[in-house]
Amino acid sequence: MGLGPTHLLLLLIVVVLLFGRNKISDLMGDVAKGIKSFKKGLSEEETPTADPKVIDNAAQAERDKSKAG
Repeated sequence: MGLGPTHLLLLLIVVVLLFGRNKISDLMGDVAKGIKSFKKGLSEEETPTADPKVIDNAAQAERDKSKAG
C-alpha cells in the first residue's frame, strides 16, 4: 500500500488549495536563493592569504618579546 500516482495528485491538490500557488512559488524561490547563497559561501575562501613577510615579522616580534621578558 504505497503512494500511487492518484494519491500524489490528490496530495498536490490539497497543498495547492491550502497554501496557494503564489505562496508555494515564493517559497521555492527563497529555497533557490538559499542554495545559491550556500554554494557561494562554500566557494569563497575562508581565510585570506597571509603575506609571509608579515608572518615573519610577527614571529620575530614574539621572539624579541620572550627574550626581553
